[in-house]
This record gives sequence, C-alpha cells and structure tokens, in this order.
Amino acid sequence: MDLSNMMTETRNPDTMHLDEMSPLQIVTAMNREDRKVPLAIEAVLPQITAVEAVETAFRNGGRLFYLGAGTSGRLGVLDASECPPTFGVDHGMVVGLIAGGDRALRFPIEGAEDSRELGRQDLADHNLQSVDVITGIAASGRTPYVLGALDYARSLGCRTAAVACNRDSAVGRAADIAIEAVVSPEVLTGSTRLKAGTAQKMILNMITTGAMVRIGKAYQNLMVDVVQSNEKLQTRAESIVMEATGVSWPEARAVIDAAGG
Repeated sequence: MDLSNMMTETRNPDTMHLDEMSPLQIVTAMNREDRKVPLAIEAVLPQITAVEAVETAFRNGGRLFYLGAGTSGRLGVLDASECPPTFGVDHGMVVGLIAGGDRALRFPIEGAEDSRELGRQDLADHNLQSVDVITGIAASGRTPYVLGALDYARSLGCRTAAVACNRDSAVGRAADIAIEAVVSPEVLTGSTRLKAGTAQKMILNMITTGAMVRIGKAYQNLMVDVVQSNEKLQTRAESIVMEATGVSWPEARAVIDAAGG
C-alpha cells in the first residue's frame, strides 16, 4: 500500500523538530496548525449541504448511518449518540457504526478496518433500506470497511456521502457526495486524530445539526425537543420556554409539565 501521496501521511515541515520543542512550543505549534481546519472546511461547504439529503431521509422515515474505523468511527458514534438527548429523537434515527463493534470504541480491533465484507454486514444487520443515508468517514479516504459499506449502500439505492481528508479519495469516488477537507500534514506525522479528527467532528456537527434544524427541532436558535434527563436540562428547558414566549418561570414549568415534558 502506497501512502506517500496522501496528505494525511505527509511530514509537516514546520514541526520537523517536534521532539526538541518545549511544552509551550509544542502547544503553540498545534494551535497554529489547528487554525487551518476551519479554512479547509470552508472550502467544502457546498458539499456539506449533504444536510439536504439527510433532511429528506428523515422526512421520509429514513435513518442516517455513520461508518468508520478508529478515530473516524469513534467520532461517528459520538455524533450519533448525542442526537437523542439534544433533539429528542429515537436512538435508531442516527446510527454510528465502528469497525470491530462497540469494543473498538476503547480497544483496537486488529484487522477490522481492512474488511469490506464487515462494512457490508454491519449495514445488513441493521436492515438497511433505500430511504436511509450512509456517510462513510475515513481520514485517509481508503478504509476498506467504509468502502464495502458504501458499495453495499449504493447497491440498494441509498444516498451516500463520504468525509475524508485527502483529495480524490477512494471513499469520495465511491459516494454520491465527496466531502474532502484537506487540512494539511499533521503536527505528529500520520496522527489523524489531530487536525483531521477535528475537521471530521466539525463536519458531522454540521450535518446532524443542519438536518435536525430543517425538520423542526429548533425554534429560532433554541433547542425545543431537548430531553430533560437531569436537573441542568430541566432548567434549560424552562429557560427555553421563557426565552421563546416571555412567560415567567412558574408558567414555563407549568406548561412543560402539562405537555408531559
């Protein structure tokens, strides 16, 4: 496998002496590099309007699936897991799948990301339907697990997107929508949990937040379906009702209770 032409594997000329830097120099170098992430994302904003495909799926009873391996897979699972409490949706509406299963969230699973069949099987196990949308996440843009999933999804007629950090990536070519945020070489060569991971997290935030807002999960810029699972969130719900309507706290609490939360 030739990785030499991948931006995510290239050495950063500004950090060639990383091992000789002081703590302040290290974090300064990382902060300087991190500033490049929003600019890389700005360049692919037209592609991130994949939000529209996800909105359409949601309106038609479909689901959003994220698939990835390693850091990319963990970021997908993270974004999916935050949708139910934030937007009050069912846990099956946004699904995060990681190569190797839930154990891979904490431990490396050798060889899992190298299996195209595993990507296909994970989607088949979730009874993938043509109305669903699949987003493959791979910093390198070549993860076999993701490629197998994208191929299977397209064979069923699903809309597909890919999030990568190299141009003209294999996953981008395998998807309907290629979101390729090229963030330049990492401070620590090949450590794509850094800028690449930050870019992927920001893009996933945009996709789910944008789609949820479009289907009515916000009033103005307020979260109106937040799940009140603890004291902080109960207080937040009261504040949202007060802010949106101008009522007092007792009135806000009363109408929330009357609505069953």
